[in-house]
Amino acid sequence: MTREPIRVLVVDDDFRVARLHASYVDATDGFETVAVAHTAADAVRMSEELRPDLVLLDEYLPDSNGSEILRRLDAAVLMVSAAEDSEVVRRALAAGAVNYVLKPFPPSVLTGRLVAFARFWGLLGPGAHLDQTAVDRAQQALRMADSPVASARKGRSPVTSEAIVGVLRAAADAVTAVEVAEATGVSRATAQRYLSDLARDGHVRLTLRYGTTGRPEHCFEWLGRRD
Repeated sequence: MTREPIRVLVVDDDFRVARLHASYVDATDGFETVAVAHTAADAVRMSEELRPDLVLLDEYLPDSNGSEILRRLDAAVLMVSAAEDSEVVRRALAAGAVNYVLKPFPPSVLTGRLVAFARFWGLLGPGAHLDQTAVDRAQQALRMADSPVASARKGRSPVTSEAIVGVLRAAADAVTAVEVAEATGVSRATAQRYLSDLARDGHVRLTLRYGTTGRPEHCFEWLGRRD
């Protein structure tokens, strides 16, 4: 039996950004955008009328903050916002947001969160009889996109991935592939492959550093929680 798609309401005050996020949703298997809203009032109204499963909610809306209407939406909410203030993030998560994605981000970051939500949604399907193990498994599935080690590509070593992530988390500044290779004992080429994966998945920021030779070096800065 074919599973019904997860119905998504996209809320963002910027018309172009809203359309872009909707395109990411529609390009992700198992999801469909049912509507786009640009104000808090429209988000609440459309949520009541359309009963979406998931709302992608911006914080900065012209008539209210997204975190202030979150509980009124009667749907799972994934915050997608440029608001990086810790109190805003804490308020949104405490109000029930299932995840928080900071703008700007590569498409793979949002796609990863959507895929994780789909796993979570499937584990808590209608009529399922749950025990604590099942609940724990669903919560873990929801957070899997946050784990660069868990999402390591096929053919990559989780041990190597964990070591490289550890170096990035401990670094006070951006590091090069050579520095990561020296710290972990792998070759520069191997470090470069893992770092490129992390950059594509949105876990690190890629920048350029110009050395004494004038040739730029690729540098990688960790974007997540540091140890």
